[in-house]
Amino acid sequence: MSGRGSTAAPEPDGLRAAFGGLTTRGRSFLAAGLAAAACAYLLGQADLLRVGLLLAVLPPVCVLVLHRTRYRVAGSRTLAPARVPAAAEARVRLRVENVGRFPTGVLMLQDRVPYVLGPRPRFVLDRVEPGGSREVSYRVRSDLRGRYPLGPLQLRLTDPFGMCELTRAFSASDALTVVPRAEPLPAVRLSGEAAGYGDGRHSSLALAGEDDVIPRGYRHGDDLRRVHWRATARHGELMVRREEQPRKARCTVLLDTRAVAHDGSGPDSAFEWAVAGAASVALHLLERGFAVRLLTDTGSAVPGPETGGAAGGESADAAGLLLDTLALVEHSAEESLAGAYDALRGGTEGLLIAFFGDLDEEQAALAGRIRRRCATGVAFVLDGDAWSRGPGGIRFSGGGTPVAERLRRLREAGWTALPVAPGDALADLWRAADRAGAEPAAGAAPGREAAGRRGATA
Repeated sequence: MSGRGSTAAPEPDGLRAAFGGLTTRGRSFLAAGLAAAACAYLLGQADLLRVGLLLAVLPPVCVLVLHRTRYRVAGSRTLAPARVPAAAEARVRLRVENVGRFPTGVLMLQDRVPYVLGPRPRFVLDRVEPGGSREVSYRVRSDLRGRYPLGPLQLRLTDPFGMCELTRAFSASDALTVVPRAEPLPAVRLSGEAAGYGDGRHSSLALAGEDDVIPRGYRHGDDLRRVHWRATARHGELMVRREEQPRKARCTVLLDTRAVAHDGSGPDSAFEWAVAGAASVALHLLERGFAVRLLTDTGSAVPGPETGGAAGGESADAAGLLLDTLALVEHSAEESLAGAYDALRGGTEGLLIAFFGDLDEEQAALAGRIRRRCATGVAFVLDGDAWSRGPGGIRFSGGGTPVAERLRRLREAGWTALPVAPGDALADLWRAADRAGAEPAAGAAPGREAAGRRGATA
């Protein structure tokens, strides 16, 4: 949940703006009063003049009284939840409290929401007594991922006669994050050896900071049974031994965001399928103890925490960070995967899951070089032309290279490459990747294939 509030003692608008808030009834009374006064003057009717003056004076008096009104009202907004999957609903609760010493009049409450979330909600609140409060709620829903502002909250004040309406706004606002829908994936055992996970898991020292040495200084909460007495005597302070713990499994999810690689837009486009697929894989692997990072073709990465595979709050924080990033990811202007290749040159990755768009001959070769930076690579290849034609379309890439040819090149480079057609379910493709990875890849080096007999449960 998320909530914010502010005391709405907004400064009233100028007097000219206040007169601009005259309602149709107020303008009609004013016009009728002036007309009656003019007719009374021409006809010499004193009674008609008094009626005309009453009609003409009532609207300005209401404006002045409403303009001088100083309501002290506190407002707050609560989102449940503040992060919601696409096509799911979130509830927004509004609370208005009168913190002044005088009762309010009739209030019209209005919250500003983007058009994509639905119609703008409006509520009419009766008189709120001093210290009293009112609560209302409404629902919002979006099929498009993104971050949408909510607010500021507006109060529309009216006089008892309905002659004038003035709008005053709170200062606080919130944001609703619509993240991609994550599809549950089955647990499979992807073939390949990756340092730090599966049967080939290694152990590493449990570092508590960059200043750690062997042994390290005593810290509050350390077990006294781990005291290293020889080092304590040498350093003149209490020293403890470090323990060993399993190294966390590592995975990189590579998302191809190049505009030239994806055609179309909207919730049913190939790019949105890739974004949702990246979210599904990232959450699935986080739940199974992997330290996951998201990498795009531009080279920008969102790494998980050092203990990214840990259960509890750290894993939840990593999932939230990845989902927030994927909620805002857009097409890039890059024409090459060179940025991702440079980001992966720093070291050998464990598991690499890639979502590629259209690949020409040059980018397919670069994807093959990217494959050498990981122990196990799975590529889901989307063809923009097939997606634009819909199910049953002819599968040829925009560059004229058949999809089968691109898949063959990726498989020769060591990828477990699978084509993605409109309507394909990621769970089925995930199982297919497991079955395809269990078979020797065409063109794979014998040494790599022998090492690939050990696997990781993903």
